[in-house]
Amino acid sequence: QVSGGDDEIQQLQKALLDYLDKNTEIDASLVFSRKFYIAQWFRDTTMETEKAIKSQKDEDSSEGTHHAKDVETTGQIMHRAESRKKFLRSIIKTTRSQFSTFRMNSDTVDYEDACLIVRYLASMRPFAQSFDIYLTQ
Repeated sequence: QVSGGDDEIQQLQKALLDYLDKNTEIDASLVFSRKFYIAQWFRDTTMETEKAIKSQKDEDSSEGTHHAKDVETTGQIMHRAESRKKFLRSIIKTTRSQFSTFRMNSDTVDYEDACLIVRYLASMRPFAQSFDIYLTQ
């Protein structure tokens, strides 16, 4: 169980990365999987930030005036993206021996939990969220 919000996503990501790191001795391909997830989450953060800023600029140009509230929103988006990127960079820089102290409830995440975490995180991806639209078209 984790608390809500962006912190929830980061806790789930930590738990999944912990599971992958813990089982790399059993399956060497998990090293690649771990690196892939980190890279994908970093890319997603960058893409979400660019999309949000672009949509705000489009709204501003259509309204003709620039509101201080929009500047705060852009600042909040950038701050959230930087905190996510900082988290992912800290994971990348962490060596295997240091990662054992960075773990969150390593004994509680097993294969079934890892599968559930992967499904949940995948459901939050843009393609999964718009899958019904693709099917109806």
